[in-house]
Amino acid sequence: MARFMKIVDQNINLNTMSKISIKPLADRVLVEPAAAETKTSSGIIIPDTAKEKPQKGTVVAIGAGTQEYKMTVAVGDTVLYGKYAGTELQHEGKDYLIMKESDILAIV
Repeated sequence: MARFMKIVDQNINLNTMSKISIKPLADRVLVEPAAAETKTSSGIIIPDTAKEKPQKGTVVAIGAGTQEYKMTVAVGDTVLYGKYAGTELQHEGKDYLIMKESDILAIV
């Protein structure tokens, strides 16, 4: 019974995380970028003009893959991607990136 409850809990977490109406096709991945750093480790505040684009984010939705290529990332994974990877888009006031899975460098 405990094993069943654990599986149900995991399904609930995945379902609440993927409430977005965008469904990527083939080997595409929808990523929500992490917030940009506002302070350095020494406490210096970074102005908006000097902030760098984050290269880390959370996978929000994935495509089904292709016949030759099966998807290796899952919804909820934290990933690292290239600086200029993907296409930026806004949906319901949130920023997202849609990219090919091959643009993802690592799963953290």
